[in-house]
Amino acid sequence: MASEMLTSGASGRVSALISMSAWRSFMRMMMTVLFVILGPFRERRQKVAPISVSAKEEKVVSGCVGGGPVVRLPAAIVRRVVADQEVAARRMIAIRRVKEDEDDKCLRDYSLFGTPRGVTLFTQSWSPVYRNVRGLVLLLHGLNEHSGRYSDFAKQLNGIGIKVYGMDWIGHGGSDGLHAYVPSLDDAVVDMKAFLDTILSENPGLPCFCFAHSTGAAIVLKAALDPKVEAQIHGIVLTSPAVGVSPSHPIFSVIAPIASFLFPRYQCRAANKSGTVVCRDPEALIAKYSDPLVYTSAIRVRTGCEILRISAYIQENLKRLRVSFLVLHGSADAVTDPEGSKKLYEEASSTDKAIKLYDGLLHDILFEPERQTVIRDITEWLIQRIED
Repeated sequence: MASEMLTSGASGRVSALISMSAWRSFMRMMMTVLFVILGPFRERRQKVAPISVSAKEEKVVSGCVGGGPVVRLPAAIVRRVVADQEVAARRMIAIRRVKEDEDDKCLRDYSLFGTPRGVTLFTQSWSPVYRNVRGLVLLLHGLNEHSGRYSDFAKQLNGIGIKVYGMDWIGHGGSDGLHAYVPSLDDAVVDMKAFLDTILSENPGLPCFCFAHSTGAAIVLKAALDPKVEAQIHGIVLTSPAVGVSPSHPIFSVIAPIASFLFPRYQCRAANKSGTVVCRDPEALIAKYSDPLVYTSAIRVRTGCEILRISAYIQENLKRLRVSFLVLHGSADAVTDPEGSKKLYEEASSTDKAIKLYDGLLHDILFEPERQTVIRDITEWLIQRIED
């Protein structure tokens, strides 16, 4: 007997049309598709090293020196121990660089900032020696780098009487967290607000600005949507902001939330845009990618998902932005889309806003051969607002 065609009045006949064997075949097909999609995100299994008292591994030997029962530590504890050791090594490098910076025109210092979340962040400051401080800048670096990379820029701001504070956000530089792993960029926003409060309490009466690059700019933008922060700062300067961000393939936008939940720390090479160059200065590129504080491996799944999430949030709330800002972007940037900066400029409700697009410049515009032109544009914008 022929099956009836399903219409809006065919309730109760679904079981007759879909047999159990057909349902099983459908489910097998869906599981196959799911495994194919999530294949690139499957965590790599690391080989377990032989038992060794000195090795930093997943096993420890208890009892007498001659041998005893083997105690297997939970994987979570092992990861925490290894991460803590890695953080200590990065922090030591960050501190040493500050101490070894002997510049008679700049007083460079560092501090360990405890956040309300119980996380320790590495922060540093650059103060002019021969000029009165007439303004402040809170500096946030971009993804995979650290605040120390902007030391030359900070010293040039010292030259116009601006004291600079840099903060390594979670998972970066000398701060806590697995290298380049960001559980939530909202945590970075909260941390930035807390550090801003500290800066302002230490320097009452001085105008404060924020400077941020790439993903750091996204953090500052989301913080600036808070009316409290808007009232605290006199303006923000953004280079190559992560407003227009797209994954290497559209499918990653769909599966990123699932993969982020299942395998948050996984390093996904498939999500990287192959062949992307961030700077045209060979010496600057060598300095960046030979820096042990710069993360050079594949992006971690949760981190990538967080960038897509905060970028989408900012684009949906651009009209709420009222703070004064200057946005600067290279036209040839292949990491963050210059169109995103244009959209920011066009849609923000700020009455004091400016945009500068540099023809042919790539993502790291403060490290491009034309960096002094970019820095001059920034300092002129800051000076005008400090003197007003």
